Amino acid sequence: MQFPSLLGHVEQLLGIVQNSHLPADSLIDSFFRSRKYLGSHDRRFIAETLYGTLRHYTKCEALAANAVGPDMQGLSEQDRRLWIVAAYLNGLGNDKEISAEALAAKTHSTELQSRASEVLARLKTPLDLPTDPVRRIAADFSFPQWMAARFADEMGIDTATQLCGVLNTPASLSLRVNTLRTDIEACQKTLKEQGIETARARLSPVGLQVPRRRNLFQLEAFRDGFFEVQDEGSQLLPLFIDPKPAAKVLDACAGAGGKTLQLAALMQNRGEIYASDINTFRLNELKKRSRRAGAFNIRTIATETLIDRSADFKGFFDLVFIDAPCTGLGTLRRNPGMKWTVTEQSVTELAIKQIDILNTHASYLKPGGLLFYATCSVLKEENEGVVQKFLDTHSEFSLVDAAEYAKKTGLERFVQDRFFRLWPHRDDTDGFFCAVFARNQSVVNS
Repeated sequence: MQFPSLLGHVEQLLGIVQNSHLPADSLIDSFFRSRKYLGSHDRRFIAETLYGTLRHYTKCEALAANAVGPDMQGLSEQDRRLWIVAAYLNGLGNDKEISAEALAAKTHSTELQSRASEVLARLKTPLDLPTDPVRRIAADFSFPQWMAARFADEMGIDTATQLCGVLNTPASLSLRVNTLRTDIEACQKTLKEQGIETARARLSPVGLQVPRRRNLFQLEAFRDGFFEVQDEGSQLLPLFIDPKPAAKVLDACAGAGGKTLQLAALMQNRGEIYASDINTFRLNELKKRSRRAGAFNIRTIATETLIDRSADFKGFFDLVFIDAPCTGLGTLRRNPGMKWTVTEQSVTELAIKQIDILNTHASYLKPGGLLFYATCSVLKEENEGVVQKFLDTHSEFSLVDAAEYAKKTGLERFVQDRFFRLWPHRDDTDGFFCAVFARNQSVVNS
């Protein structure tokens, strides 16, 4: 496809993402499904350019405004997006620079058509960054001001700088080998036979890394249930939980079940897992994935049904796992557009929802059982703050030192201040937080 057309596709897709609350990856999938004429190289260019622009959006916007000058104010939204994409491609030192001819062919401004070469050259002029450290982080890494300030306040300037820098890089492609169907060596061999080179994961004993982006869902190995696409950090969380094979487990916010399936494999298809979610579409997807994975100890139950039958499930489960809905700021490498949809208000609203979910599901745990509260957020308001609020109102629960608990799985190096933590800048995974609570033995189904 001609370069001006590719540029136009990126601009169009950027507009779709900015005007939707859906994740960028799902919007990209829909965009490509409706444009079957795009080849694999075209799709890769469009997706990579879009993600890059989203990661560095405010920096690209500032570069474009500096280069275009006063004319920027009078541009249409379409042309503004076009020049912001151009700032990413030509202003941030990429190897995919575009020509003045390509830009002139797509812009609707006759003024900019005539001086496209001049503007492109000015895109390379470095920005003057603020001297204030927090404002500098926000400007240099294209983060909302409030978010940069929150990171700096909770982690310190140096750590916040490292975190924001890493969150602006693409995430690696990781697979979890399904041990109900195969083992890691056999899976790696099968994938190689099907044209996919992999390497053993650094942290997960059931993980593989795929060096190059590939469409893995058409592979026979995927259809046979040999693997799931899953971040390495997401794989470590069920390993930390370490459910017993005969346990009764409630996965209270299961979604489509990535971690549920791994819990089933760790339990060797024994015991019982009740996978609950408010979204029945996700639970139906989990049923399909369970059949493919050969996981037969999973029962799906809608959250509404679970609550309606709360008397039946009071004190029923040995283990309750709550992978709570959250801002997802630990996953920004995969969903960079999300940094512009999360607000301080939404953080507070989610923290209220998280404590409500904990309160609702706490009574389902047996005395002596364990409750795991997890998020993929890096903010204290959703993590330590929620934990403390729960402990303040539930004297029948105590906080378990995650370092002691993790010793049996050899994962204690990921424990920080009594919580299981994974950091993008430290561990090269998505960000995760997990607290462990024990229900006191003396409690009798109160």
